[in-house]
Amino acid sequence: MKTAPTAQPKLYIGIDIHKRSWKIHCATDLFSGKSFSMPPEAKTLYDYVQKNFKDHQVSVAYEAGCCGYSAHRSFTGFGWHSIVTNPADI
Repeated sequence: MKTAPTAQPKLYIGIDIHKRSWKIHCATDLFSGKSFSMPPEAKTLYDYVQKNFKDHQVSVAYEAGCCGYSAHRSFTGFGWHSIVTNPADI
């Protein structure tokens, strides 16, 4: 008898967005994650997620700042849930 997963695994990404680099922290339901820096490009993060967390439902959060909402538009375009927060709330 084959069994099918009943819930899609979840990936949570917190981003500290700056002009020159992004500080990324990833966590799932099973591990608290790791932090790393990467170039400030949404496509690079997408490629990382596709390589390491292919079948996960992705939620992203970052604080509003000087870099605007282009990352948010990219993330929602990837089908990810994206939240842009007030810096005072983090």
